Amino acid sequence: MDKISKIFSKILPIYWAFLTYMLLKPGDEIQEHWFMFDGFDKVVHLSIFAALGFLFTASFPKIKFIYFFQIILLYGFLTEILQEEMGLGRSMEFLDVVADAIGCLIGYFTYKLLIKRFF
Repeated sequence: MDKISKIFSKILPIYWAFLTYMLLKPGDEIQEHWFMFDGFDKVVHLSIFAALGFLFTASFPKIKFIYFFQIILLYGFLTEILQEEMGLGRSMEFLDVVADAIGCLIGYFTYKLLIKRFF
């Protein structure tokens, strides 16, 4: 199990840096594609935070749930506040934070389920 944590602890900072860049980069005109639907951005938020939650839990498997949730939720709030304050065409949305929180919970419990099942 320690070997798994070492691998994921090397991936986590790279993913987190990339995620921060993507969440804070200037907003572009969103082009409509055939696969996009109303609420597509919420699904994206949920997915990227599920991956973050999984990587974070895999990197720090002994972290208490409350600390994990506080760290990820604080990060979600901060990125939304920074999107609004930076004035680069992005806006703060409460539902994005909700999608972030649900996503991190999915990532956390997915990791716990996989560890229980296979290790």
